[in-house]
Parts: sequence; structure tokens; C-alpha cells
Amino acid sequence: MRVLIVEDEPLLAEGIRDGLRLEAIAADIAGDGDSALELLSINAYDAAVLDRDIPGPSGDEVARWIVASGSGTPILMLTAADRMDDKAAGFEMGADDYLTKPFELRELVLRLRAIARRRAAVRPPVRSLAGLRLDPFRREVFRDDRYVALTRKQFAVLEVLMEAEGGVVSAEDLLERAWDEHANPFTNAVRITVSALRKRLGEPGVIETVPGVGYRISADPEGDDRA
Repeated sequence: MRVLIVEDEPLLAEGIRDGLRLEAIAADIAGDGDSALELLSINAYDAAVLDRDIPGPSGDEVARWIVASGSGTPILMLTAADRMDDKAAGFEMGADDYLTKPFELRELVLRLRAIARRRAAVRPPVRSLAGLRLDPFRREVFRDDRYVALTRKQFAVLEVLMEAEGGVVSAEDLLERAWDEHANPFTNAVRITVSALRKRLGEPGVIETVPGVGYRISADPEGDDRA
């Protein structure tokens, strides 16, 4: 899962980003409306955490842009105001949820997971494929009822692969979804993480390499390719 944090208080924004990383959620930061619109125009986000009171185009204007773009990116509004009129205005312009400052990071994570689930209502919250079962809310993975302990990054990569439901995911897409904007596009991080993930999941291998294309969860574990 990858989110955009639009917040002009650097310490708060960085605290949210670091906290989300502990939950295997990659996050980019925009400190003003112009930066937010630029990032939204070039990246696909699973959600936007949007402060209403930011420099440049306001949070409200950014929210309207997201809705008008048709991207379907869920919006979680942040505000210091707790008045019902402010909340109503946010929902009317397209916000999916609202959180009043100050807030606990755990609540933010739960709300992000909830709006992501609503966005993909046709898919079950617990994903099952090729003997794997992944629960994004408990951050648990089982293979044939055996618990598999994964690092945060390994979990994030597996989550993206399972969301594809057997479809091929390119290394570039994995880098975009499981890392953040500061990731080096020429890094070997994806290959290294996938290799470590395979070892954690055990034999027979379930992550197949499609040469020149990317990776996928194989319905036929015997067909796993370690290239």
C-alpha cells in the first residue's frame, strides 16, 4: 500500500510517514498544494492523507482535483477543526473519511486500511492464493496453515503480488507500490526482497519470475522460476 501525506508541518508529516512504514505502508510527503498535485499527477496512490490547511492550493482544492481526475484515490482529511460543518464540507467535496488533530497513529492506520478495503469491496479483506493467506489488517501470512514471519518490506511486496491475483507485476510497479518516491529506480532492492521472500515462504516456490516482465504468484508451485 502506498499513500500520499499532504501536510505542511514537517515534523508531523515525517512522524506519520515513519509510523506508516512500521505498518508496511509506503508514504510520500507533500508540504503544499502544488507539490501534492504534482505527485498525484505522476504516481498512483492507494490513499491521500490530506490536511485542509496547507500553502498554495488548499486541501479542499486538492481534494476536488482528486475527485475530478477520476483516479478513485480515497481521501482521508486531516483538520484541527472539530466542527460538524467543517466535516460536512469535507465529505461533500469527496472525502472518504475525516480525522481531527491530534490523533493516534494507530487510528490513522486503521482508517487507511478501512477506506482501502471499501475501495476494493469486491475483493475479500483476507487474500488467499496458491496456499497462501494474507491478512493485511493483522499483518499475518500463513502458508498451508503455517505462520510465516516476514519483514515489513517482504509483507508489502507479497501484498502487492497477491492483489494481482496471479497477474504479472513488474519490478517497476513493485518499486512504486512497496517503496516510496526516494527509492532508486536502478536499485536491486526488488530482486533482493523477492529472493528473501521466497526463502521465507519455503518450498515449493510460489513466486514465479516471468523473464523480462516481472513476478507473479504461481497457481502451480512446481512452476516456480528462480531466475
